[in-house]
Amino acid sequence: MSSRNGTEAVRSWHFILHVQDPLTAEQVDVLAGLDQFADGDLGLEQGPGCSLFTCYLDAPTLTGAIADALARFEYFPGVLIRSVELSEYSLAYNGMATPAVVPAPG
Repeated sequence: MSSRNGTEAVRSWHFILHVQDPLTAEQVDVLAGLDQFADGDLGLEQGPGCSLFTCYLDAPTLTGAIADALARFEYFPGVLIRSVELSEYSLAYNGMATPAVVPAPG
């Protein structure tokens, strides 16, 4: 953990943003020129019929990190986020994996 703003602790957060529709080739070209995505915090992954962004952001809270990621899409017209996913990996990475949330491997 580090501190960016005085006494407020900042953590690294991991989550996945699912795009409503797969990105077109033109949208991928636009994305390549957007400064808001140039820092590598949001990485585009594409597969057959889907696009998603794997996110690693620093923020005091998970909700703050998600809000930061979503705000970047203001500069990416026509791209809508369908859902935010916290996978088993995300829960473990974020320090949120507990027996009550993620069952222990059997």
